Amino acid sequence: MNFIHTFPHTCVVIGLAINKEMRIGIIYNPILEELFTARKGRGAYRNGRPIKTSDVEDISKALICIEPAFIKVDNLRNKMLERIQLIATKTHGLRTLGSAALTLCYIALGAVEGYQIEGPGISTWDIAAASLIISEAGGVVVDRVTGNSVDIMNPRAIGACNEKIAQQLIKIIREADQLAEMKKH
Repeated sequence: MNFIHTFPHTCVVIGLAINKEMRIGIIYNPILEELFTARKGRGAYRNGRPIKTSDVEDISKALICIEPAFIKVDNLRNKMLERIQLIATKTHGLRTLGSAALTLCYIALGAVEGYQIEGPGISTWDIAAASLIISEAGGVVVDRVTGNSVDIMNPRAIGACNEKIAQQLIKIIREADQLAEMKKH
């Protein structure tokens, strides 16, 4: 959708996985001329320069991204509204960029501390290459439900600059989902 509306957050994503383990991740934004790359065990880079995640460990000081477009989906609407409200009140700020792969790269760059990715339209290619870029930059991508490493074939993920932010964001999302369920009854 970003490309159609000429919003400059659009990208080409290339990744190589062997036995579900990412080995190479490449994400290129041709409009802003940003090239994010990572190779397993060799670090993460933006335009050839090394990048590192933020060192923020307190969710109240974290800038968090979420994709509220899923508010249009009937069975996700109340959960998304609760998530937006809780994330906005418990963090330093809330943003939406409309590109899962690029938002995850901005975590690797240190510009954003966390990102909740879930819903119809999110696919393996949205997170696979970026998950390697984040991990090589020092961050994590975990399964939103289990808190374990994400299965790139089942993208319901939290991307974060570190494990502490990931777990705090998971806690907020669980709390929001419980509030949404209580309001249904």
